Amino acid sequence: MTSPRVVIIGAGIVGTNLADELTMRGWDQITVLDQGPLPLTGGSSSHAPGLVFQTNASKTMTEFASYSVEKFLSLDVDGEWCFNQVGGLEVATTDVRLNDLQRKAGWAASWGVGVEVVDAAECKRLHPLIDESQVLGGLYIPTDGLAKAARIVQALARRAQSRGAELRGNTKVIGVEHAGGKVTGVTTDGGVVPADIVVSCGGFWGPMLGELVGMDVPLLPLAHQYVFTDQIPELVGLNTPLAEAGMPILRHQDRDLYFREHVDRIGIGSYAHRPMPADMSALPGGQIGPDSMPSMLTFTPEDFAPSWADAQKMLPCLSRAKIDSGFNGIFSFTPDGGPLIGESPDVAGFWIAEAVWVTHSAGVGRAVAQLLVDGRSEIDLHGCDVHRFEEVQLDPGYVSETSQQNFVEVYDVLHPLEPRKSPRDLRVSAFHERQVELGAFFLESGGWERPHWYEANAALLEELPAQWQPPARDEWAAKFHSPIAAAEAWKTRTAVALYDMTPLKRIEVSGPGALDLLERLTTGKMDKSIGSVTYTLALDSTGGVRSDLTVTRLSDNVFQVGANGNIDLDYLRREAPADGSVTVRDITGGTCGLGLWGPRARDVVEELSRDDFSKDGFKYFRAKQVRIAGVPVTAMRLSYVGELGWELYTSSDNGLRLWDTLWKAGEKHGIIAGGRAAFNSLRMEKGYRSWGTDMTTEHDPYEAGLGFAVRKAKGDFVGSAAIADITDETVTRRLSCVMIDDKTSVVLGSEPVYVDDAVVGYVTSAAFGHTVAAPIAYAWLPASAGVGTSVEIEYFGKRIPATVVAEPLVDPDMIKIRS
Repeated sequence: MTSPRVVIIGAGIVGTNLADELTMRGWDQITVLDQGPLPLTGGSSSHAPGLVFQTNASKTMTEFASYSVEKFLSLDVDGEWCFNQVGGLEVATTDVRLNDLQRKAGWAASWGVGVEVVDAAECKRLHPLIDESQVLGGLYIPTDGLAKAARIVQALARRAQSRGAELRGNTKVIGVEHAGGKVTGVTTDGGVVPADIVVSCGGFWGPMLGELVGMDVPLLPLAHQYVFTDQIPELVGLNTPLAEAGMPILRHQDRDLYFREHVDRIGIGSYAHRPMPADMSALPGGQIGPDSMPSMLTFTPEDFAPSWADAQKMLPCLSRAKIDSGFNGIFSFTPDGGPLIGESPDVAGFWIAEAVWVTHSAGVGRAVAQLLVDGRSEIDLHGCDVHRFEEVQLDPGYVSETSQQNFVEVYDVLHPLEPRKSPRDLRVSAFHERQVELGAFFLESGGWERPHWYEANAALLEELPAQWQPPARDEWAAKFHSPIAAAEAWKTRTAVALYDMTPLKRIEVSGPGALDLLERLTTGKMDKSIGSVTYTLALDSTGGVRSDLTVTRLSDNVFQVGANGNIDLDYLRREAPADGSVTVRDITGGTCGLGLWGPRARDVVEELSRDDFSKDGFKYFRAKQVRIAGVPVTAMRLSYVGELGWELYTSSDNGLRLWDTLWKAGEKHGIIAGGRAAFNSLRMEKGYRSWGTDMTTEHDPYEAGLGFAVRKAKGDFVGSAAIADITDETVTRRLSCVMIDDKTSVVLGSEPVYVDDAVVGYVTSAAFGHTVAAPIAYAWLPASAGVGTSVEIEYFGKRIPATVVAEPLVDPDMIKIRS
């Protein structure tokens, strides 16, 4: 079978990794194009300092980096190394940073990377040049190291060429040919190269390449300073020109600095300076060589001066040294710091793999190759998917501001809930005015302002029964949290609460082919009566959970899908038949939604509507078109918090009236507004999963405890063959609920879980369970760790005993929610 014709734009470390991975899988019609000369083409790979560090809060990014380490270690060029595994050392000069290093050690244990938190004396032993008196401790990662990026590019290019790939330098891409919505070739200054697939690996040129097919690539090129010192006497004779370095990479993140050896000199990189967006129209031209590249801008010593003083303080040997040379090197930054991987929504076959650093390049190359050859990556990519961004986040102004902010914060200690300071108020629901009046504390997600608690409920803390009083939290867990969440959970369980569900992505799928599309893409039975609501899953070809969805049948050919985000929208649009029989439309912005939940919810809504909201007249998991105080509403009887109630959706222009009428009618029933903090606690107590956190494409439905959402008897659907023989009894791991034994210690997620002193899994979601008066968490554990198993969760270096418990913790017989 003939493999597709693939053109890769960019012969840097991402493009050559991809060419290597594709040819490794037997694809032999690969052409790699670059506007610069080979092998130093003038992009970021040509000047990258080559630090490879694996510790990351993201499991995906850690696995990318770990694969890069593994692959680079196997490469050489004529016997010369491509990866020098000198290790990595992150030092702390503040208590805050030292605590953060403990947290990072936990991530590393969760993701399978060996690390050690060491004291100041050990830091000094590992890196003799540091001033031990400046250091409180450090994080040592022995498998980190230095990648010789230009040499790796050469090694990968040679290997790909040996398998049939062609690399062309000095070839400028000026267009992408396409017909009928599909790629047909790439136009260069030397002619057209036919192609079935085009992958843009152009790095900071990515946005310009995306423009060739009308694709937004939310990436900002920013300059980053790097200097070389003159000779350091303490290094003379320690390193050979061949090895270059012997001490670990040193990262002094409290001052936004990193250090590496260059034989008898030291290279210093700084993120401490002002953000410097690169003007792509003013990049240096002329002959490209080792010291003259478009990606290497003129050094600005005034920006480096404060960092030079900080560097001399950490490494006293620098007080006798001088800066020999320096440059401002261009790298790619994105609004959230993640890579950009995905296919154009409009031109099939045009893919991008951009904003990828050397550290993650091999992992990304493998993932993209798997996407192209196998149709899926073995590593979950939702945090890297270019379609994760909402339309408002693709605006160049937004991309510029947030990418610069990400540059500034790249080494900062950031809390998992750390809110973006700007831009804010980009998307607010129809209820925003009332939320502000109630003193909402907002966090932001996908551009939406989302209340996490309401100061108006603070007075309820005085009424809170003793069994609902939450324990004091440690300083870290208390950040961006309020005990008010306990009062909101209490009122939801005992009275009634309003929750803003507007940010939930709502997609309308309509047309004569809508039913068939949804039957094919989901695990549930879609051919049900009008008014049915179905919780279902979308799987990939190997049975991994690519999303969970709520599908409501509003008429024969109209369905409303409650989805997890823009990636789901892109998937539905991509899978819709080309014959026009299905229309997929994002209706989120024109609508708004409220969750009206609690034992008094029916009392509130019945006062305002002539429609039947009785237990038998409006059954669980059913939907109706109703009127509430004259407002037309799509009402769905479901509850993510595990209480009686409805999700109520209406058009944005009617939203405020809906809120006000419900609020007024609910006052005598003790109605409150509830925020996301209480919401998350309540949903976990009820055993409800959060896609992207609790499960991803790396997990099948039965492992995730969602086998009930699979209707195997309905016939073929995407992923059905892969899970045909899987059951709850055959899985080897499970998403399990654990409860903290001391009833007070709150963890936040991504912490490692131990059994008998061995890491066996990691935490996904965590919260204080206000109804059960104990901290709870979900964790991926071996299936053998059944109910009653004692485990330990590592939190900032300390082990916290916990126990696997049966779920759901609240209302297991579904009496309350179905009442």
